Amino acid sequence: MIQNIVKKSLLVALLAGVGVVATAQERVYAIDARDVVAKSGTGLCWRTGYWTPAAAAADSAGCECDKDLLPKEACEPKAAAAPAAPAAPAAAPKPTGEKITVAADALFDFDKAVLRPEGKATLDELASKAGAINLEVILAVGHADRIGGDAYNQKLSERRAAAVKEYLVSKGIEANRVYTEGKGRTQPVTGDKCKGNARTKALIECLQPDRRVDIEIIGNK
Repeated sequence: MIQNIVKKSLLVALLAGVGVVATAQERVYAIDARDVVAKSGTGLCWRTGYWTPAAAAADSAGCECDKDLLPKEACEPKAAAAPAAPAAPAAAPKPTGEKITVAADALFDFDKAVLRPEGKATLDELASKAGAINLEVILAVGHADRIGGDAYNQKLSERRAAAVKEYLVSKGIEANRVYTEGKGRTQPVTGDKCKGNARTKALIECLQPDRRVDIEIIGNK
């Protein structure tokens, strides 16, 4: 699973005909040009990479978007009991997301964005999962390790995400259902575990977890 809390990340989504603009750093939901939370056609609020249940509870739109995931006290402040209201019709199933991290050793060789056979097999399984649900969207976010410059790693992460999209489309996923983004080397998961900057075999192996693609499938059964 990927880390959900990251700093200085922007998510640009163009979903269900809604023009979405970059969110402020503290927001965990994508907002449009009117500063309104962007939603899919089924009412799903689009989350940014900052989203976690704890962060959603602190976001002004958290109760609107994910009330069922937040602590009861976060969305129901203490108040006098109100008269019982008539039972509302059952709500339609809300799309849910499954996040999958696909490591670079399964998808790509070091410094490459060409899918390996093992990576294709992994994506075959993912496409099968997507085909078994009422798919809303697939988000593919590419990452790179810290070896190399910022600009180079940004492009590499984008090419990795694009390679994943191209393969999923070849397996029958609609192209307009797959959105890609590259984060370059800005979101490492290795922390300070890997020492040094020289491009040694040991460092390349240590940084492997940072060379990944995070994929989120959103839909309902």
